[in-house]
Amino acid sequence: MIHLHKKIQTVIICSMIMILANNALKAQVTQPNWWFGISGAANFNWYDGTTQRLNGSLIVPAAFHKGFGVRPYGSVLVEYRPAGMWGGALNVGYDGRGGKFKEVVAPCNCPADLTTNTSYVTVEPSLRLSVPKTNLYFFAGPRVAFSLTNDFTYTQLKQPTTNAQLSDMHKTIISGQVGVGYEIPLSPAASLTKVNLSPFVSYQPYFGEEPRDIESWSITTVRAGIALKFGRGSKLPVKDITAPPVPEISFTVRAPKTVPLQRQVSETLPLRSSIFFDDGSAEIPGRYIMLSNTQAGNFKEEQLQKQQSDNTTGRSSRQLNVYHNILNILGDRLRANPGTTISLSGASGKGIADGTALAISVKQYIVNTFAIDGSRIATEGRIKPLIPSEQPGGSKELVLLRAGDRRVDVTSTSPQLLMEVGGGLMKPVQIEATQVDPLDSRVVLNVDKAKELFKSWSVDLTDERGVVQHYGPFTNNQESISGAAILGTNPEGNYKVVMVGQTKNGLTITKENSVHLAGVNEAVEKGLRFSILFDFDRANSTAAYTKFLSNTVASSITDGATVIIHGHTDIIGEEDHNLKLSQERAREVQSILERALAKAGKNSVKFETIGFGEDVSHSPFDNNLPEERFYNRTVIIDIIPVK
Repeated sequence: MIHLHKKIQTVIICSMIMILANNALKAQVTQPNWWFGISGAANFNWYDGTTQRLNGSLIVPAAFHKGFGVRPYGSVLVEYRPAGMWGGALNVGYDGRGGKFKEVVAPCNCPADLTTNTSYVTVEPSLRLSVPKTNLYFFAGPRVAFSLTNDFTYTQLKQPTTNAQLSDMHKTIISGQVGVGYEIPLSPAASLTKVNLSPFVSYQPYFGEEPRDIESWSITTVRAGIALKFGRGSKLPVKDITAPPVPEISFTVRAPKTVPLQRQVSETLPLRSSIFFDDGSAEIPGRYIMLSNTQAGNFKEEQLQKQQSDNTTGRSSRQLNVYHNILNILGDRLRANPGTTISLSGASGKGIADGTALAISVKQYIVNTFAIDGSRIATEGRIKPLIPSEQPGGSKELVLLRAGDRRVDVTSTSPQLLMEVGGGLMKPVQIEATQVDPLDSRVVLNVDKAKELFKSWSVDLTDERGVVQHYGPFTNNQESISGAAILGTNPEGNYKVVMVGQTKNGLTITKENSVHLAGVNEAVEKGLRFSILFDFDRANSTAAYTKFLSNTVASSITDGATVIIHGHTDIIGEEDHNLKLSQERAREVQSILERALAKAGKNSVKFETIGFGEDVSHSPFDNNLPEERFYNRTVIIDIIPVK
């Protein structure tokens, strides 16, 4: 017995090794679409219900209820398994459903037994679902069975045994089954003839499994067996094993000539002439600064021009706070210019009446709080604003776009209220601010087609002493690193920059560059800042700012100064598109300034222009509110005078 046990262990281990080896081999031929074979199984049949009338001449004295039996099953099969998860199968065979009922006791106190030997010719089509990357599969489908034998044997103590046929049997039974199997390849991977051994288990519940027209006898079956399948594959075409070509990658490094730690800025902040409303409400949102009549009497726009504390991106919530005073700024300007008038255009996707209600809310605040004559303020309602964000046919990010279109736009024909930067309402507010680690102090890394070709990439910066700084991994085409972080306590330094990227097909690509960084000696650097804003997905709005850029901004640039231009977008839209859009906006602004400077004879101005797209680590504001997204559609111009 011990010797036999060891032999069984050896057979099992060898079988497992064969299975694993076959799975590990790389297929050299295609798998067959069609498989043919045979199967054998045991039907485990559970009887339930009641039977007592066995045929027209025999009604037994005690009814039979529970029973069980094991009977054979055998079939011929065909399977269709195209590439992919889904396929089909058909089994036609012999299906044994016999068994023995649990013994009962007749009224004469005589034990009685009933054994059935029913069988069918069964046709079982099924849908086959393969589990990806495994040999496991599931199947389910109907069972159509045609009666073949209906024999029974009835025995009762002190009575002769009866062998006969059951009456009132269904000629055809329609039911269903579900099951699971596993394919074990037996043939070598290189063989065109494929042979699989497939153990399987199926479950055929009692639904539809009532074999008789009378009484309530039903059968539940669990089938366990194994199938032997054959198929014919075809040879795979010989693949070119030449190593994939190494893609051409462009790696550039853009570094500031100096790295300012802080910059004191006099900023010209444009005011977006829109008030955005929350969905479902015509009340002015609480984030807008609302004053009492007493507070409004003491309010002056100049109060907002004090020193601001900025975050590391060069902007802060204080700039947004200036915008959130737009109603108070508007009231103060109307009060200071009695002859001016404005129009409020409310837009709501819920209809013109709702849009009008938004405009009236703004009008009531200005009239009641700043004592402005209501005849100076016209209101109208619209379904969409004059320049909507949501475009016809658009289907993506509609929630964000519609939030930006639920607003009140302020317009005016009064010259005292015209914006200095190109038409419309709300001329800019002057703000004194301090930038910490401004954007132009960062080292910008560009890897052409990184998102398309790389899984990830990283950089190592090595200084002249051999100290290495590692940054990454990155996935975007463009990334930036704080120049101050690279320098640390060093006043300046030369760095070797090595980019290492892992391509999507497993190659490692290395590119090398160099950079020189120098910190600013002064503790605080001084400069000017201007901003212009764009409508959604538009770059050509710069035409409206040509006069402002040519006259106001260009005249503020001294010969020899450095002009840093960086473009941004909000998070709506595709990332690559937004990056290109921000670059296009920034370059157009530079082009307008260059023409104006050349006309003025200023030929020594240096430009550093870059687009950051929707990069949230560099965006001027967050993207949670519609006004933040509108303010992120911007080009910012920093002017650093020559030292």
